[in-house]
Amino acid sequence: MTEDEARAWLDEHFDVPRETWIKLERYVEMLLEESVRQNLIAASTWPSVWARHIIDSAQLLLHAPDLKGPKASSALWVDLGAGAGLPGIVIAILANCQVQMVEMRRKRVEFLNDVIKALDLDNAEAKLARVEAVRNPRPASVITARAFAPLDRLVASAIHLADKRTVWLLPKGSSHQNELDIARTLWHSECRIERSVTALESAVIVLQSVQKAS
Repeated sequence: MTEDEARAWLDEHFDVPRETWIKLERYVEMLLEESVRQNLIAASTWPSVWARHIIDSAQLLLHAPDLKGPKASSALWVDLGAGAGLPGIVIAILANCQVQMVEMRRKRVEFLNDVIKALDLDNAEAKLARVEAVRNPRPASVITARAFAPLDRLVASAIHLADKRTVWLLPKGSSHQNELDIARTLWHSECRIERSVTALESAVIVLQSVQKAS
């Protein structure tokens, strides 16, 4: 997918208004600027940032509950190991829900807060914490984690943030089936695998009704 194709895909699937494009473009600008100072994204992906990172994040919305209607504003999307804000910042720009980004590296949280302020994202927050230490007053509607941890450890670290209705959207690479097989020995869930639109060997694992295996 070229950068032009990535932008066209985004416009086709989300009918992006001009003010949203401005926020996405400003985020990409800030992301690339900060990546010179800290390793937010690999330098090899800078020329393809829209295809490799923005679209890779935005595609998760295709598998999420409806987050554009009036009731969506009360939904909580929790992004684990938020890093550069992928997918958290992209979701906060495109969707009408509350986005909580959990990250334990202070410099990355400072960057996320700079982005939130610059883009006036009043539906987003960056929390400096270990995932295991986070306590929320309500379960997440959606949990995401991009390059955070193997599936079995990921679920174990965040199960306290979810209930049976929570949808887990977990982008994984070519080893996704192996990770899923290991996780199934520890966790029961409704599961499906969706092919990634950005890489043929990658997938999005979609889980719901997650509970510990007896």
